[in-house]
Amino acid sequence: MSHVMPVTPHSSSDSEGWSPQSWQSRQALQQPLYEDALELASATGRLATLPPLVTSWEVLSLKKALAEAQEGHRFLLQGGDCAESFADCTSPIISNRLKVLLQMSLVLVHGLKKPVLRVGRFAGQYAKPRSTDTETRDGVTLPSFRGDLVNSPEFTPEARRADPQRLIQAHAHSALTMNFVRALIDGGFADLHHPEYWDLAWVEHSPLAAEYRRMVAAIGDSLRFMETLAGPIAGFSRVDFFTSHEALLLHYEQALTRQVPRHLGWFNLSTHFPWIGMRTAALDGAHVEYFRGIRNPIAVKVGPSVTPDQLLPLIDALNPEDEAGRLTLIHRMGNAAIGKALPPLLEAVKREGRRVLWVADPMHGNTETTSNGYKTRRFDNIRGELDQAFDIHASAGTRLGGVHLELTGEDVTECMGGARDLNEADLDRAYKSMVDPRLNYEQSLELAMLIVRKSVGSSPR
Repeated sequence: MSHVMPVTPHSSSDSEGWSPQSWQSRQALQQPLYEDALELASATGRLATLPPLVTSWEVLSLKKALAEAQEGHRFLLQGGDCAESFADCTSPIISNRLKVLLQMSLVLVHGLKKPVLRVGRFAGQYAKPRSTDTETRDGVTLPSFRGDLVNSPEFTPEARRADPQRLIQAHAHSALTMNFVRALIDGGFADLHHPEYWDLAWVEHSPLAAEYRRMVAAIGDSLRFMETLAGPIAGFSRVDFFTSHEALLLHYEQALTRQVPRHLGWFNLSTHFPWIGMRTAALDGAHVEYFRGIRNPIAVKVGPSVTPDQLLPLIDALNPEDEAGRLTLIHRMGNAAIGKALPPLLEAVKREGRRVLWVADPMHGNTETTSNGYKTRRFDNIRGELDQAFDIHASAGTRLGGVHLELTGEDVTECMGGARDLNEADLDRAYKSMVDPRLNYEQSLELAMLIVRKSVGSSPR
């Protein structure tokens, strides 16, 4: 592994006055309040000396693959937990999360007849934005829970204190997750010759199981036929796999921003593919300032209130050289709003000739709260937004190049509807998410099948 240079207080970038810490001169939203500046400095200083979680050549490999997705030669599948927890850093949960993404990608490859770019929303998704800085219960007000990167969910002053040592713990848990995922993939877990490795026992009796197994059988027959003619095909024994997370807590991201030999500029080596959330995408804000200087491929969430006059300057700030594979725009509009909100953005970006990868997030715009107090999402609304997204892109002559989903390989009941037609009463049975509701394995696989059916008839005109 290449030697990596940690961030130093006086280092600078070639990008017009940018440095890994230049974001500190801007307004930084969604940041915790640390009580002890010296304790924070000690933790980030230690973090800056720890090995990186990913490598620069992996980052550049992903950027090249995203450029191919922009041209329609690949399809991006980005998925994982809404917010990881340290307690869920276990082999069954990690392997099940990987299984569901591999199974979805198999469905997509089979149906779309093109390579699928797999990006896990994990190994770093430990922070979450919050609507308010504080939470009040029974007259007691404490800081909001911001994810395991910051504090604990228990409603006590000790648990809700922003603890800088959690930055170190997050790095360790991310490294453990990445190590296990890499070991699984390198050991043949993703081998197309053995898709039975990916089965999840609880879904054996799913209404979708028979259709999925027919796909597996068809792919197996094709693979055996090709290898009869050409001999063993090594590329089918493993897959490329990348990680992503919302780069929300900038002290953590800065400490893992490094220079490497033989490559100009700075890389965020906490993840391959960081993104900016909708709440922190202000053009003059700290997150945009930080993101504009790193060489990673990056993404931005785009909500229904964004106008072309807001989006185009943001594109220019984050991708001034119009680099292929550099910028992904993840629209999350909601089933009710996408028909009105998305077309003007597609038209403006197309008119100005900007190179971006358009990706749909049909989850975040469709969150609601039930009468019994659960945050949930209706599968019909998720599917409806995705259906509309394909149609709108086809009408605009643009391309929907991927999906961004919150999902899990666990048998949860957090989103209503789907193959088993989960209802409000079912949410009590297995609602485990700390923050947002996720698709379970069965709903995820169903959505992959729907994507195939829809996308085949919705290519840009």
